Amino acid sequence: MAIPPSLSPVIGLPLAIAVGIAIPLQGRINGALGTRLDDSLAAALVSFGTGLVLMIVISLTLPTARAGARQVIPAVREGRFPPYYLGAGAIGALFVFSQSLTIAVLGVALFTVVAVMGQSLSGLLVDRAGIGPAGRRSATPMRVIGVVLTVVSVMWALSPRFGVVGDPASSLLPVLLPVAAGILLSFQQAMNGTAAVHYGTPLTATLLNFVAGSTVLLAAWLVKLLVTGPGNPLPTEWWYYLGGPLGCVFIALGALLVRSLGVLLTGLSMTGGQLVGSLVLDLVFPAPGTIIAVATVAGTVLTLIAIVLTTLPWPRRATGIA
Repeated sequence: MAIPPSLSPVIGLPLAIAVGIAIPLQGRINGALGTRLDDSLAAALVSFGTGLVLMIVISLTLPTARAGARQVIPAVREGRFPPYYLGAGAIGALFVFSQSLTIAVLGVALFTVVAVMGQSLSGLLVDRAGIGPAGRRSATPMRVIGVVLTVVSVMWALSPRFGVVGDPASSLLPVLLPVAAGILLSFQQAMNGTAAVHYGTPLTATLLNFVAGSTVLLAAWLVKLLVTGPGNPLPTEWWYYLGGPLGCVFIALGALLVRSLGVLLTGLSMTGGQLVGSLVLDLVFPAPGTIIAVATVAGTVLTLIAIVLTTLPWPRRATGIA
């Protein structure tokens, strides 16, 4: 998979939404694996580990991926981007860790809202600073309106699932962790997109993401193993191991899309797709306690409208004599 010419929003937006639609499926698989293992950290490690194995096979098989891998050392040596971009996958590991640590306290809905809030706000800043491969993109009033409307829409769509958080003071740290993880996700996408341009393919950036993320999760799991011991044995059903391959698709296409859409619009589009995917998954394969209300559907539709608004230019006042 080589870096193609810049995609128009007509193509890029539906593709980003399609990528986001599959995210809830990965979450459902990893969640089921965590329950089966009685160890959410081990489930995250299995997900990253299977993704790493797949990316190693792809990098050894495809000529484009092999050529990209050969560009890693020259890219770092020549200073094409900062060396810490190689560790972008650690941000993904932090996000997975924050899920396993805080969802039991906050619930999935509140976790999603605060993470989207952090990612949306940082997406504006990352685009404004020109960190990603799409270059500098101004924080126009229309983009700001789109971000605010997206956050409100996500809150509305997930509002039927909100539970009682408990004491606000004791929930402050659990809320701040997914906010921080969401903020860093925008930087991860920018780092991956920039590195992919210099490698000539997003496959190499994806490989290095899984190397870094797997390393962090393995270290954390080994510490947990020493403290609490192992969980249940690995299941034999093949579908428990699809989370990693799905993650490969998300990261590779995300690194590809930020070049055309920018960090903010890529993140918002994936969020919209995530809501659509969750809705479809709850309709077709409902989990215990699934809630589908009018707010769920209306909030999802409003999120998609907010994404389209973000792509529109801010109307300029006409000049001259009427």
